[in-house]
Amino acid sequence: MIEALDIVLQNGEAMSPEAAENLSVGYAEAAAALAVGLAALAAGYAERGIGAAAVGAIAEDDDMFVPGLIMTVLPETLVILALVVVFIVG
Repeated sequence: MIEALDIVLQNGEAMSPEAAENLSVGYAEAAAALAVGLAALAAGYAERGIGAAAVGAIAEDDDMFVPGLIMTVLPETLVILALVVVFIVG
């Protein structure tokens, strides 16, 4: 794979295999950061509606506190899972 990356040009000359490998590592780290960031954004978007519904349910019935809390925290497990995947893959 390094040989294929040797063809990449930088300032009109071929990039060294070490520089190409560093470039690919940088892209992998940027992709991992983007994945975790998008997972966190999606979890926050999901919690917006769940939290409002949970507060409304708790206002009507105090026994709904624990289920509402569990449902509110559930989307955050996606972010934790994304972080675990990043550390396993990276």
